[in-house]
Amino acid sequence: MAKKPRAFYTSFMDSEIASLTLRALRRVLRATEIGSRRLASTTGLTPSQWLVLREIDSRDSATPGTIANALQFSQATITAIVDRLQELGFVQRQRSERDKRQFILSAQPAGKTALADAPDLLQTTFTHRFADLPQWEQAMILAAVERLAMLMNAQHIDAAPLLDSGLIDRPEPA
Repeated sequence: MAKKPRAFYTSFMDSEIASLTLRALRRVLRATEIGSRRLASTTGLTPSQWLVLREIDSRDSATPGTIANALQFSQATITAIVDRLQELGFVQRQRSERDKRQFILSAQPAGKTALADAPDLLQTTFTHRFADLPQWEQAMILAAVERLAMLMNAQHIDAAPLLDSGLIDRPEPA
């Protein structure tokens, strides 16, 4: 007879913890959405475009491959983002003098202005605060977020390119 109250209590606690976890996840998604909207209204850039532009601007000689490796985006994603940045006049592609098969990417004045005008992104704030955490806590958070992605069948999804492409919708505000 003692098992039934325990089972009910355990079940209630499990669902309460699940509800609290989902609520926290909705807050994270909402913060991301707010940051994305602020960035878009200020610069016209998506977060992925901003990351690529920032990475290009931070290098003397940037190739699409080095940008893809640095950001852990696919080469195809980088190509699509660079195409858009070039259309906006933020980035220039030039053939490499050493290897005509390669392109060198450089930020243009309009791109540099967009970077300077961009509001502080959630990624920037997170990166600074995350770096201040002890290594064990960073590893714990990474493990928990990776597990969360797995629980949501999202472990193989790179959401940034999908959101930027319009193939999937941005999450609705909570």
